[in-house]
Amino acid sequence: MTEPNLDLLSINTIRTLSMDAVQAANSGHPGTPMALAPVAYTLWQKYLRYDPNDPIWPNRDRFVLSNGHASMLLYSLLHLAQVRAVDLDDNKVLSSMALTIDDLKKFRQIDSKTPGHPEYRMTSGVETTTGPLGQGVANSVGMAMARCWLASYFNKPRFELFNYNVYAICGDGDMMEGISGEAASLAGHHKLSNLCWLYDNNHITIEGNTSLAFSEDVATRFKGYGWNVEHVTDANDTAQLEKALDVFRNTTDKPTLIIVDSHIGWGAPHRQDTKEAHGEALGEEEVALAKKFYGWPPDAKFLVPDGVYDQFKKGIGKRGGEARNAWMKQFDSYKTEFPALAADFNKMLHRDLPDDWDKDMPAFPADAKGLATRDSSGKVLNVLAKNVPWLMGGAADLYPSTKTRLTFEGAGEFEAATRGGRNMHFGIREHAMAAISNGMVLCKIRTFASTFFIFTDYCKPAIRLSAIMELPVIYIFTHDSIGVGEDGPTHQPIEHLIALRAVPGLVLLRPADANEVIEAWRVIMQLKKEPAVLVLTRQALPTIDRSKYAASSGVAKGAYIIAEAQGGKPEAILMATGSEVSLCLSAYETLTSQGVKVRVVSMPSWDIFEHQSREYRDSVLPPEVTARVSVEQASILGWDRYVGSKGKIIGMHTFGASAPLKELQKKFGFQPDKVVAAVKEVIGK
Repeated sequence: MTEPNLDLLSINTIRTLSMDAVQAANSGHPGTPMALAPVAYTLWQKYLRYDPNDPIWPNRDRFVLSNGHASMLLYSLLHLAQVRAVDLDDNKVLSSMALTIDDLKKFRQIDSKTPGHPEYRMTSGVETTTGPLGQGVANSVGMAMARCWLASYFNKPRFELFNYNVYAICGDGDMMEGISGEAASLAGHHKLSNLCWLYDNNHITIEGNTSLAFSEDVATRFKGYGWNVEHVTDANDTAQLEKALDVFRNTTDKPTLIIVDSHIGWGAPHRQDTKEAHGEALGEEEVALAKKFYGWPPDAKFLVPDGVYDQFKKGIGKRGGEARNAWMKQFDSYKTEFPALAADFNKMLHRDLPDDWDKDMPAFPADAKGLATRDSSGKVLNVLAKNVPWLMGGAADLYPSTKTRLTFEGAGEFEAATRGGRNMHFGIREHAMAAISNGMVLCKIRTFASTFFIFTDYCKPAIRLSAIMELPVIYIFTHDSIGVGEDGPTHQPIEHLIALRAVPGLVLLRPADANEVIEAWRVIMQLKKEPAVLVLTRQALPTIDRSKYAASSGVAKGAYIIAEAQGGKPEAILMATGSEVSLCLSAYETLTSQGVKVRVVSMPSWDIFEHQSREYRDSVLPPEVTARVSVEQASILGWDRYVGSKGKIIGMHTFGASAPLKELQKKFGFQPDKVVAAVKEVIGK
């Protein structure tokens, strides 16, 4: 066959594999793969610098399918390009294929490698988990920003280790979600010329034509963001698409949006341009008619004609393999000339830390006045970032409040003109900040993102995806309780602790003082697969006297006995996190002076505590001691698991109020005498 015919044959193979898989599952989204097969094929076959034999090669181009419901488009490409499987934990390429024909036949089935939406870790070759619309394009901005920083840090004369491009396919749904606007605005500000979004402009969503709710001029919007905008008027016109992609590759001062007009369900005589083609299997009869339109055997299922695999090998396989081999040869020379940087690179790649990553940590002596945990965290963060060159991040316009600015010499600002800076400015874009951080961590940079704890409402979808993908993103959230005071209930987080504690795989720490902050950071920095949330105060907290009370190293186990009952077995147990630990210690002193035997447990991380042995957990919270009181300036939900039916929970049952902190503590019962009374009540005194 001539090459143009092999191109068309390959395109139609993508279409028919996608149709067959959706039909076999009787579930899925066939229309977009049918429409975008020419776009995806052209990108992969002629432009994407990607080696199927080494899909984790560090300088590969990244491909993100942001409209993840069209997952069979990506799965078909991964299969036809014969992408190899990968063990991400060991950064090791395996001999097996990422996806076989049998894997495609198990689309959307239990324990398959082809879930309904692409999932990082589950399917080799999937660069990020895209489910909620808009997350993928925001991740792509983080990937593009990561390349800018990596190039600034590692590239040297004659050694261009990092120059990859990032491509994302997105749809109308991505464009409607607010996160895409946040991310696109920041990408334009940073002039990310290595970023290209291909927008599938098919005018169809689940409810019907986009005219029901979407009539904006997307091209003008993106030009306003500072993007270059190209328009391909027919998704089947691959020559026009190539011209647009060439413009992207020759643009050096801005990101590129390529608007591609397409017909969803292209080739299906009764379903083309309908909402049914978006989210339903076509049905056997319509599949056969569409195949007939493509010149395909109507009864053939999961057919890959002769020549198609070879076509991909001659295209993306050959080009990607040559680029990867040249890079590996270059890196061998780089290791000789720049051994220290090469060592940094390998540590970063494996999420390891420098040998001296925790040297020069600050000391916090006992101090009744103390300081806010946001302040002590800022001091610790600066030491760690100085020791770990690839630790970087910023805030959603709040670093003066979150204390997350890196101030040591050479830290610098990450901006369009200063790519090597490590202070990032996300603007007031909490949702995009979290998703961009995911994209950067996917590229192995260790990234932190910070804002007020209340604004986790805006970050939550991306935080959840951090946990699903097992990415060690660091979230630093301050102003953690009614301690916010006069700003009132709109800024006082109540239900947020329990909401994040409910996320599987997310490590949340709420330290009680400056020394618990140090230990919390020690835990966080050593995480390789778990995202962490560090919850910090605005108000000053006493720095606990560790010569009198237990060492803060107990933070590593999630909960520990900070003050033991005097004179024998405890009659009652007081439990708290964060700022309320000092409150409990005040109550402990009063109760002890009155002859009450009480133990105080600091519980900075429920999640870490639950991963300890039963023996250790029972040693901290003995089952036989049922008189228990918990104290936390947050929703009481969840504390019953530790307090039990005979205990008492001191917490928030309503939203807060606007007032100075002391008045709020009095109004809502967070005072030593209230805690003392609660302990006496549960032990019957």
